Amino acid sequence: MIDIRQMRYFVALAETLHFGRAAERLRMSQPPLSRQIASLEAELGVRLLERHSRQASLTFAGQRFLEDCRTTIAAFDQACENARMADRGELGELSIGFMMSSAYTVLPALARRFTAKHPRVALRLRELLPPDLEEAVKSGRFDAGIMFDVGGVGGLEARVIHREALCLAAPSDHPLALKVEIAPEDLGGVPLIIAPAETTPSLREAITGFCRRGGFEPTARLEAQLQQTIVSLVSEGLGVAVTPSSMRKLGVANVVYRDLVDAPQIEHVVAWRPANLNPALRLFLAEAGAG
Repeated sequence: MIDIRQMRYFVALAETLHFGRAAERLRMSQPPLSRQIASLEAELGVRLLERHSRQASLTFAGQRFLEDCRTTIAAFDQACENARMADRGELGELSIGFMMSSAYTVLPALARRFTAKHPRVALRLRELLPPDLEEAVKSGRFDAGIMFDVGGVGGLEARVIHREALCLAAPSDHPLALKVEIAPEDLGGVPLIIAPAETTPSLREAITGFCRRGGFEPTARLEAQLQQTIVSLVSEGLGVAVTPSSMRKLGVANVVYRDLVDAPQIEHVVAWRPANLNPALRLFLAEAGAG
């Protein structure tokens, strides 16, 4: 059976047309090289070379075989390299789920750095609601997810990769828009547009904790799952909201943002299943500072 080693021998000989120089290139003695070429010809059932006293020349079949050998060897070498790269996580596919807020904070720069360093890894990104994202990572639909702190979801490991302060989003004509900074007591009796606790529990807890510093529990006028939707409702004059500061980037008309006194922070984490064997995941976690 013909093997890749014999093809390499033949290419060296075909490029030098001299058994001695080919053997020297291959770092072997001439007799074994001659035997390998003879065995190759016998296996093929064709003459690849015309032997002369000092030189050799390719037959027509040899010329054709040389072209195909070069193609086959290149493909074989690439297959070997691909296997090594895949094992290192430098070739393959990586699926990352993310919540909307991370698209305005940590995700763009992280994705840009990762794809620049690992261009042969196909990075698949998809936006989901935080509760759906947790389940998608747990079930293996995604290799990892970027979300608000999940508070120790069973079956997932998580590392903090970003922190951001909360702020107040208010209609531009709202009385609170006139303040430079918002204290907890300023929100007393002010109904909020807020995300449900089951959607973003850590964000809801941070907002609740801020209000409790003013001696009251937050009152929800409207509940919406997406922060972008919440800001849109604020712009329509339906109320105010305590949101991550990254929502300032939305640029929604008729909304002003005000800092909070000793503003609570919300943590973004990358979460993944410890049993995930995708080698590219290790590289992504390292790039995110979570490896």
